[in-house]
Amino acid sequence: MQQIFAWQLTLLLTFAMVAVFVFVVLNAGRKEDYGPIKERGYRLRTRFFWALLLIGTPTAGYTLLDLPYRGAERAGADALQVEAVGYQWYWTLSHNEARVGQPVVFNVTSKDVNHGFGIYDQDMQLITQVQAMPGYRNRLMHVFERPGTYRILCLEYCGVAHHAMDAEFRVLDETQ
Repeated sequence: MQQIFAWQLTLLLTFAMVAVFVFVVLNAGRKEDYGPIKERGYRLRTRFFWALLLIGTPTAGYTLLDLPYRGAERAGADALQVEAVGYQWYWTLSHNEARVGQPVVFNVTSKDVNHGFGIYDQDMQLITQVQAMPGYRNRLMHVFERPGTYRILCLEYCGVAHHAMDAEFRVLDETQ
């Protein structure tokens, strides 16, 4: 549902931007007195700016609340700490299993070049991701809601064997 809404909103705003661009291009060659038109344009531009600011700021704030990066700092003592290190062209994980509902904090870094640490579910849908950079550790917290085998793939081209850079992370049902 969220993806459909984001897609529709993106299309709507893109069409609005294209319409404004076309309007400006079509009217750019006119040679006339811009007195009242210019004043009306400035008023419209000012209203448009404030509308974007009043709508965009709360929207950005709301979407930033769901970022997983700050969650790592709030993860409790029961969180599983997984050291994830990227190399050309493989991942090493200190743990490769967790339980459904257990918070997992991935401490992600790289030993050579930048990598993208992406976790995919069984349907190959990206569920969370973070950058893996040499000399820096990013912390990513995630709570797996379904059991199964998740794939960890590199999201940033890192060389000729980039396509083979993957690892598996198993999430066990509470009964297992």
